[in-house]
Amino acid sequence: MKTLKYKFLTLVMLFGLTAFLSSCLGDLDTLPIDPTELVDETVYGKDLGAYKSSLAKIYAGYAISGNEGGDGESDVAGVDGGSQASFLRALWNLQQLPTDEAHCCWNDVGIDRFNYLNWNSGNVFIKGIYYRLYYQVNLANEFLRETTDEKLAGRGVESNVKSEITVYRADARFMRALAYYYLLDMFRNVPFVTEDSKIGKDAAEQIMAKDLFNYIEKELIECEADLTAPFVGYDSKNYGRATKAAAWALLSRLYLNAETYVGTAKYTESITYSSKVMSVGYKLEPVYADMFKADNGNSQEMIFPIRYEGENTQTWGGMTFLLCSTVPSSLQESINAQGAWQGNRARVSLQNTFQKENDFSTDTRYSMLKPDLAENLDIIDPAKYKDGIPVVKYSNVNKNGSKPASNIAYTDFPLFRLGEIYLNYAEAVLRGGTGGSTATALTLINDLRKRAYNNSASAVISSGDLTLNFILDERGRELFYEAQRRTDLVRFDKLTTSSYIWQWKGGSFNGNAVDKKFNVYPIPADDIGSNPNLTQYPGY
Repeated sequence: MKTLKYKFLTLVMLFGLTAFLSSCLGDLDTLPIDPTELVDETVYGKDLGAYKSSLAKIYAGYAISGNEGGDGESDVAGVDGGSQASFLRALWNLQQLPTDEAHCCWNDVGIDRFNYLNWNSGNVFIKGIYYRLYYQVNLANEFLRETTDEKLAGRGVESNVKSEITVYRADARFMRALAYYYLLDMFRNVPFVTEDSKIGKDAAEQIMAKDLFNYIEKELIECEADLTAPFVGYDSKNYGRATKAAAWALLSRLYLNAETYVGTAKYTESITYSSKVMSVGYKLEPVYADMFKADNGNSQEMIFPIRYEGENTQTWGGMTFLLCSTVPSSLQESINAQGAWQGNRARVSLQNTFQKENDFSTDTRYSMLKPDLAENLDIIDPAKYKDGIPVVKYSNVNKNGSKPASNIAYTDFPLFRLGEIYLNYAEAVLRGGTGGSTATALTLINDLRKRAYNNSASAVISSGDLTLNFILDERGRELFYEAQRRTDLVRFDKLTTSSYIWQWKGGSFNGNAVDKKFNVYPIPADDIGSNPNLTQYPGY
């Protein structure tokens, strides 16, 4: 048994707790966690501390990559912790770079393949997020194994501690469902393990997308009862923790994409859960840019963040990556970033999405694009950083202009926020879902636009303007660089087809359609090779 000392985000954002967990196992042929690396009574006892620490590790795995600052002692073996196994950095790369919004000029082996929609099953960045997500699944499974009623009774856990652990178990189930959601979205048919899986050397069985969809749905609905009640704004005890509203928000997104994932439309269900989120009382952040600043934890728009707290969550992935990889050096100090890495730029197609609007120049969201700092708006040379448009969406400065304690990231990532829920509701209505109304959808979209345009009358659209094509564009304007674009383009059948072309799509400057297999990522080749139960996605 390997004993590790963790310095993690806890549920109440305390740091320095000691947890004892298994190390990462590498290939999935050893899923679930090897019994020689398990811990139970050695760690867990009657007190709440070890349970809290173990749950904290599950949360921390979405924010940081290892057990020491700067991604040291990486959770995931065989890939770089900061650049490839960081959940948020890997998610952003796989969700943004294959789309009309972003381009990376770095020469890291495999990263350019996303620019062109031309990857294969040996791509290390695909491998990185795949194993990161399964590491998260494993942590949750092990926590759930060790917190059954039988085990708690055997340790003499008192009722007040047991009741708190019941809530922790709901947290773990939500976080596992979140990992499986991203596996479904990106890979479809994947290995499947739960806390009930037999521990040992047996290879994991493959679950089909429809069954995985049903499992995620069931887990979210069942764990909702025990999750923390929703709150609006900052809560010093629970901020950063999954609430019932986080489960509803994930269901809203899951159902919106159900027809893509499993061929069955569930737009009515998306409306239902979008409405449940909106009933909590969340409010749009009055100034759009403030949603992405260092004190965005105070925002009444935030539903569920990935939380960052300076040196306590130091990483070369996560928000450090989002702050540093897009900002030009001339603006580094203004956003209090650790560096200006000169890697990611916007494609001119993102600017075009804004310029479809008559008064685009007054859209405050557009002001985050800096075309005046581009040497070429078009990406003439894919390896040249000065080609393409700099984007400064995230800032490590508080909304009053003050700075946090250091230039290490304090800005939280809004994994779910109210703006997305408004868009989900409107799209689900337009796609034929019941239980909502076009009038409400129009109001919600106009509320987003009025914020963007500082309440200008030019922001308001009519019911005739509210079409699915408009929604796709508005999602681009509202959610750009928030790691959602690939999913949106797949849902609208635009990612791989000739119905929408942008520069370098398919590997040519003018762009071209690509094989439809690129709507889904391949299972990494090493897992296919080591697990005889797996069948690769068609075409790879």
